[in-house]
Amino acid sequence: MSAHPYDHGHTVAGWTGCGIALAGTALLGAGVCTVSGPLLAAGAAVDVLALLVTWVLHLAGWGKPSGPRPREEWSWRVRDSGARAGHAECLGCRWAGRRGGTAEVPAPVTVTAPVTAPGERAAEADAVGAGG
Repeated sequence: MSAHPYDHGHTVAGWTGCGIALAGTALLGAGVCTVSGPLLAAGAAVDVLALLVTWVLHLAGWGKPSGPRPREEWSWRVRDSGARAGHAECLGCRWAGRRGGTAEVPAPVTVTAPVTAPGERAAEADAVGAGG
């Protein structure tokens, strides 16, 4: 039994991405050892695929953010309920357009005076001064 309150990323997204990346890295290593351009390209493509698969699984709720979580949510079989809204500090969620509900909403802009061009404003001042 662990004494710490953290779940260290034991997720479907993490394990799947790691497994695919391991295969891609093995292809890269074989490409380096055999000086084979096609193996190097295949290994790099598989590693990019691992990144994309991990990202998609994370967005689908199979990857959880790091940090403290209730022990009931530690199992890798539990989907992340907050994935649809996005995680606050997650780059992948920001790239997908999910802000995590913590993004600041800008205040509405109120205009107190009509906006005019600089020349019009000077002409208005002259007209007010001449008429008063």
